[in-house]
Amino acid sequence: MPIAAIVLAAGEGTRMKSTRPKPLHLICGRPMVLHVIHALVELDIERTVVVVGHAAERVTKKVQEQAPDWANVSFVEQRVQRGTGDATIVGLASFANDDIDDTSTVLVLPGDTPLLRPETISALVSAHEQSGNAATLLSTVVSDPSGYGRIVRGRNGRIVRIVEQKDATLEEEAITEINTSIYAFRRDLLGPALRGISNNNSQAEYYLTDVIEGLAAMGHPIGSLQATPHETAGVNDRWQLSLAEAELRARINKNWLLHGVTMLDSQHTFIDVTVTIGRDVTLYPGTILQGDTTIGEGSEIGPNTRLSDCVVGSGSIVQNTVGRESEIGTDAVVGPFASLPPGSSVSNGQHTGAFYTGQP
Repeated sequence: MPIAAIVLAAGEGTRMKSTRPKPLHLICGRPMVLHVIHALVELDIERTVVVVGHAAERVTKKVQEQAPDWANVSFVEQRVQRGTGDATIVGLASFANDDIDDTSTVLVLPGDTPLLRPETISALVSAHEQSGNAATLLSTVVSDPSGYGRIVRGRNGRIVRIVEQKDATLEEEAITEINTSIYAFRRDLLGPALRGISNNNSQAEYYLTDVIEGLAAMGHPIGSLQATPHETAGVNDRWQLSLAEAELRARINKNWLLHGVTMLDSQHTFIDVTVTIGRDVTLYPGTILQGDTTIGEGSEIGPNTRLSDCVVGSGSIVQNTVGRESEIGTDAVVGPFASLPPGSSVSNGQHTGAFYTGQP
């Protein structure tokens, strides 16, 4: 059955509001919203709609350039930001003429959860479709739920609603199971439920969470899948951004270590998710590889080397070097203390010597 996804990147949500990083803020070399899109990789995605608001043109341009073809990304603008419920209505309206089965699954995800794993989203969709739920949400349990929507369950354990922090009673505030703002809905039930929500709340916004209460009140089953707080954490400020980036970099390094790359100190090696590295490469401490950098097999990089959008041939040694948009051939030795400005190149087998400055 086809799956459609709505990614809310309009800059507002049900989490705590603060001076948050924007959707285009790079994290490990990729705009934050693109990490969310890549988490859909294990699904058969019919279409992905990104709802944009702040800096809509810039977001659209950047995501169009970098989004994978399989995601089938399109865009719709939420001109007035009136909450996640309204943003979902805007996104869902763009499906109106699509040939998608009414009982198909619609995923709704916030654009500020870059740590989502594909296997978690795949498990959410599987649980949703196998159970026949009207909606299945991703929840998590935290020791301090401040600022998050609480999952309210009835005596039978069924989910009856989600209450936001500012609208919660003291009893509800004590609930530690929280909403991650990640949902799978049955399409034919989502549209009518959205039309039934109002903005009668402390923030005068249309909450997507009210759809859960509406569906439950009509007797439709609401399911849940529990994920780890670490994976579902949203990025609301620069501190949370740094934590998310550290986790992503640890995942990236582990992946390369398991695929034949040697790192003498993985905690001081920084690799963007967009970098490609061959087998038997050695990375010394202080190595930073960014952008569309490619490192050939058997090369040695570092220490204290930063390469951005560079190509390094196999068997080369690059020491204490800063390079940008440059190319290094095979079996070359560059540095120490070399500088490679944009457009410069080092020939196959060339030894630059110390304090070398490349020529465009």
